[in-house]
Amino acid sequence: MKAKIHWVKDALYVAHSGSGHSVVIDGPPDHGGQNQGVRPMELVLMGLGGCTSFDVIDILKKSRQPVTDCVTELTAERADSIPAVFTKIHLHFVVTGKDLKESAVKRAIELSATKYCSASLMLEAGGVEITHDYEIRASEN
Repeated sequence: MKAKIHWVKDALYVAHSGSGHSVVIDGPPDHGGQNQGVRPMELVLMGLGGCTSFDVIDILKKSRQPVTDCVTELTAERADSIPAVFTKIHLHFVVTGKDLKESAVKRAIELSATKYCSASLMLEAGGVEITHDYEIRASEN
């Protein structure tokens, strides 16, 4: 896996992934940014959310669960001192489908957290406390 970060100006950067995609990164105005992109630590949080969401949907599909939507809401706390690392992250999964089995949703989240999500496992190994909860919603179709 590779990435390249290109400095544009001030606190504005463009990150290019090895798979050919780009993301704009910018700092806040008090650090010379123009608020034109996500912050670097937001990208870490978004990466965690994307990694675990991918796992949960994949596991539910393989379990033949009729999942129609999954929204993962993340909230994080950071240390007050430099480096302002994440100390706690909470993930709230809102999983929608027709007649979803609660046991399947719970198991998919647990498997992602304990076995498959590289981002989650890496952050936990670094001392971040990660918690999860979920709600299941019935789809209308």
